[in-house]
Amino acid sequence: MKPLDLTVILIYFIALSFLIWRVSRRAGRSFDDFLSGHHDLPWWALCLSLVATETSTLTFISIPGVGYTQGLVFLGIAAGYCVGRGAVALWFLPRYREGALTSAYTLLGQRYGASMQRLASGAFLLTRFLAESIRLLAGALPVVWLFTHAGLPVGRWTVLGAILAFTLLYTMLGGLRAVVWSDAIQLGLYGFGAVFCVVFVGHTVTMAGWHEAWQAGRLQVFHPMTATNWWHDPFTLASAVIGGAVLSVASHGTDQLMVQRLLAARSLLEARLALIGSAIVVALLFGLLSVLGVQLWIREAGKNLAGLGLNSPDALFPHFIVNALPAGISGLLIAGVLSATMGSLSSTLNAMAGASLTDFGPAPQRLIERAMRALGYQPRALSAPRLMTLFWGVVLLTGAALFTMGTKSAVILGLTIAGWSYGPTLGAFLCALFLPGLGGRAVRTGFVVSLAAMALVLIGGQMAGVSIAFPWLVPLGILFHLGAAGLVKAFGPKSRARP
Repeated sequence: MKPLDLTVILIYFIALSFLIWRVSRRAGRSFDDFLSGHHDLPWWALCLSLVATETSTLTFISIPGVGYTQGLVFLGIAAGYCVGRGAVALWFLPRYREGALTSAYTLLGQRYGASMQRLASGAFLLTRFLAESIRLLAGALPVVWLFTHAGLPVGRWTVLGAILAFTLLYTMLGGLRAVVWSDAIQLGLYGFGAVFCVVFVGHTVTMAGWHEAWQAGRLQVFHPMTATNWWHDPFTLASAVIGGAVLSVASHGTDQLMVQRLLAARSLLEARLALIGSAIVVALLFGLLSVLGVQLWIREAGKNLAGLGLNSPDALFPHFIVNALPAGISGLLIAGVLSATMGSLSSTLNAMAGASLTDFGPAPQRLIERAMRALGYQPRALSAPRLMTLFWGVVLLTGAALFTMGTKSAVILGLTIAGWSYGPTLGAFLCALFLPGLGGRAVRTGFVVSLAAMALVLIGGQMAGVSIAFPWLVPLGILFHLGAAGLVKAFGPKSRARP
């Protein structure tokens, strides 16, 4: 690695540390301030934080590889995301803004009781543990590869530990406020990196190359839909737009990771601006990274990945960063990869701490305070959320160390994992919002049955070599939930939902 690259990385992290220190001084002294940012964060910062949270290293590293192998297909997914977020802004956000909620699952608790709230939050925590462990590993491996091929060999544990330690530091100090502002800066960094790479490679791409890409189908936004591929190809028109819209409703309407940011907005209008703005920004980011993948395909004359000496699509962009970019810019892009990892990790840590302390009653906080007193420490206002953040950091580090990455794109793997609980959870929210006649017993039973059914679909499909496209996992989970809840309502003991 060139000295200029190391200098750029060092300057970036010094500047980020200074900003986080300034923001952390305003973190507030109350439990709610730590988890909600005092409900006074500007919409544009929340918009950037939403994008930084949902994209992460999986997006920054994986989408150029998908663009290289399959073209502009992630733009089709972005179209579905725009439709889904419009639905969330219209129907979900007004219900969240009726009260100063800290957790998305409080709405289910108000409707169906504490047991339903805890079930949904527990599924969120398990999903986020699995998905974020993959994210953390996906962010660490390219960094290990980048440093090793730049002449600074480091191990996976070293990189994982360094990423987690720095992220834990500012997340524990500043709470949601520090997370949101650091997310905004980190998104700006790797957004600039994406623009630079597109311009840098664009100078070497000819019109003849674009024509070849068109002829090879690399400029298609959707794959052709047939009677046999519509259910396992995530990039057909129906999968991307319909399935992507439902996926976006689940992720941004029911997932605490995203809803927590929307609850921190100053008003319903600003929450809607943040949500719709995030759809536009993520579409631009998907477009830039997909175009970069196509440009690299043209530049390499259409060679397959094996011909480039690569074993997965996720290795393409790191290979390009080390071998093709000028000194200084390589360092900036390495910092961008680290930023993408830290942005999603800090958001996850704060959301998981919030869900653990909000959705399971006072028991977790009392347990932490009792343990501190037993060790001779006097609990303070922010002791519980900070220690819960630390706990989840250790859990995620352990999960990332145990996982291994195969040849499947990390971004698609992460979305597939999220699909396990998104459908059942969205099914419960749809019951709460639009099916008031279903009682709590029916909704809870439907939720548990659909989680089990989705686990069988994912595990059984993996063992049988059959895969369902990730955009269809959420609608399938909803069908399982509504079907099971309907059977309980029709044939089981009667129960009533809360008004």
